[in-house]
Amino acid sequence: MCGIVGYVGFRKAAEVLLDGLRRVEYRGYDSAGLAVRTEKGLEIVKEVGKVSDLEQVARGRNLTGCQGIGHTRWATHGGVTVTNAHPHADGAGRFALVHNGIIENYLDLQEELHAKGVCFFSQTDTEVIVQLLAHLRAETDDMPTALTLLQQRLNGSFALAIIDAQEPECFYCVRRGSPLVLGLGVEECFCASDVSALLPYTKNVVYLEEGDTARVCTKGVEIWNECGEEVCRDVAIVDWDVSMSEKDGYPHYMLKEINEQGAVFRSTLKGRITEGRIDLSNDLDWDASKINSWKNVHIVACGTSYYASLVAQRALEQWTDCHIVVDVASEYRYRRMKADPSTLAVFVSQSGETADTLAAQRKARSEGAHCLAITNVRGSTLAREVHDVLLLKAGPEIGVAATKTFMGQMVALYLLALFLGEARRTLSAAEAKRLAEELLHLPYKVEIVLNRQDAIKEIARKYAEKRNFLYLGRGNTYPVALEGALKLKEISYIHAEAYAAGEMKHGPIALLEPDVPVLVIVPRNSLYEKTLSNIQEAKARHSAIIAVGTDGDALLPHHVEDILWIPWTDEEFVPFLAVVPLQLFAYHAAVLRGCEIDQPRNLAKSVTVE
Repeated sequence: MCGIVGYVGFRKAAEVLLDGLRRVEYRGYDSAGLAVRTEKGLEIVKEVGKVSDLEQVARGRNLTGCQGIGHTRWATHGGVTVTNAHPHADGAGRFALVHNGIIENYLDLQEELHAKGVCFFSQTDTEVIVQLLAHLRAETDDMPTALTLLQQRLNGSFALAIIDAQEPECFYCVRRGSPLVLGLGVEECFCASDVSALLPYTKNVVYLEEGDTARVCTKGVEIWNECGEEVCRDVAIVDWDVSMSEKDGYPHYMLKEINEQGAVFRSTLKGRITEGRIDLSNDLDWDASKINSWKNVHIVACGTSYYASLVAQRALEQWTDCHIVVDVASEYRYRRMKADPSTLAVFVSQSGETADTLAAQRKARSEGAHCLAITNVRGSTLAREVHDVLLLKAGPEIGVAATKTFMGQMVALYLLALFLGEARRTLSAAEAKRLAEELLHLPYKVEIVLNRQDAIKEIARKYAEKRNFLYLGRGNTYPVALEGALKLKEISYIHAEAYAAGEMKHGPIALLEPDVPVLVIVPRNSLYEKTLSNIQEAKARHSAIIAVGTDGDALLPHHVEDILWIPWTDEEFVPFLAVVPLQLFAYHAAVLRGCEIDQPRNLAKSVTVE
């Protein structure tokens, strides 16, 4: 949550900062601000709303400096006001600071500083940091030492970018718990919350480690660890292209990313199926002894990643003999769940920076589990902390509502399930080959669904003004129903509940009436007849029925009002196709309702605080 950008170099800092803030705006869009060092000192410009609102205000200021920091806020402490927007400055105006995270002991520090005569103007925990820094810097010989002392005084998670009016040609960064990456250019350097802000300028990046402090200058960077010792960090080359973070003519990032899912599917499969066999040797150095030592598989995630994990749970249960547990990260980290060397613990996170998932991983690893990350970001905290990584290769996802990364996560998890099944000999080589071949055909079937958007839009038009929905699924389509309902809630603000279809009569049926549509995933599979029975129960309560159905099903149109058609595939793979019309249905309903698509209210892309 919250986006940070910093720049020092030869360009006009305000222009670079505003461009970077637009690229990380999905991380927070309550307010935005920037601080630029000019001949007059530090000049701070802030505005409530989006980066475009800040840009209008900044246009009237002659911010000519080449050194500055910027921020987009997702409010935690203090309301959404210009005063509470970042950057915050100390009383003397020497330091300006932007912050992502939460300072848990800010009230104690505020009281201490009050006693020293410090006046506070905002209701944020962030202002406490910059006021404390001013005192610590006055008591120390240099800025790195002051920042080391600052870290020792702060409890919580934070990523900081700091500019000092008395230090030309550099700014400082501090990272504990919240992500921060440095960008290295020629006679210029950058920092940002994630690499998307850096792509127009450089692909050479340094991911700060936990507790790192950095001085970022035109000539390069210096880094100290949490003990104040100078250290070297590896330079990584980002394999994303700047075009991946552009809209490419689409009205919204979300629609672009939905339409990229066939390509994401192929990208995640690439190099991982060889001669009809799942081959993860380029990603995982696992021998037969290690694979067979695992009796339990724990899959831990949040939100959409959790629903992808629930889909994979069914596949792992079918193809392996392991005991499979799937849990929400915020619950797993506090449960007395046994994780030992016989456990493969899989942590699924698009960003690799989700606070609860990171904490859950540290818990499992401390107890002896072998930890695997399934993530979209190679240099993320999660990817650096686990034993092994299976990358999605989905490219940057800008829309807050996850779509293409849900697809990528399911692909990666299915590859893992098939790989484990064949390695443990609980899945025959012939069956594994048959399933792998169908995986290779699925991207084309996804694109068949994508080509039916006009029909999906018309169905969405019929129901866009409804206030409540019930989603139903059975077997491996139940998690897809959960994900479909989540998408509708996230971007259209329509209340939607999802249930296993067999549970409808155990309570949710009380909600049914003519004004509550029921969206049912009913492919031609082994549970088809049972799901049809649930449809009849809903029809008896006069609810309109929308179905996700398999092409060629002649019976289904007699039982439902509208159908979102998908091609046939093996029962095991239906979730890959069934989720696509649900994403498009939610998208078009939200557009018709006039909702903000890419930046829905109250949500941020990455939840980096507990």
